[in-house]
Amino acid sequence: QAQLVESGGGLVQAGGSLNLSCQASGRTFSNNAMAWFRQAPGKEREFVAAINWSGIRTNYAVSVEGRFTISRDRAKNAVYLRMNALKPDDTAVYYCAADDRDYMGGNRLEYNYWGQGTQVTVSS
Repeated sequence: QAQLVESGGGLVQAGGSLNLSCQASGRTFSNNAMAWFRQAPGKEREFVAAINWSGIRTNYAVSVEGRFTISRDRAKNAVYLRMNALKPDDTAVYYCAADDRDYMGGNRLEYNYWGQGTQVTVSS
């Protein structure tokens, strides 16, 4: 059974950086898009970034573009999120997601596989 496990979350001051990792197991996602979403308390889960199967194409939410970078290692069956210039509004649980196609959009209903999430807290 496919499993996604996130790591790398933590507490950081505003302006700082964090690197999130998502390790997939149980099946390969090397031919599928992968993505990051986040959910703050009391808010809906929102799209952060996605990367296509080859890693050549990426898609970012407006709120993180220019600050966050998504990447992947197909050989390791993993996806990463480098977060720079963090703001208190970035505080959320961050989730890794994958689908069975090469969908790179922001509709969370299109993603079939989800991790358990990792907490990111940005203090002001």
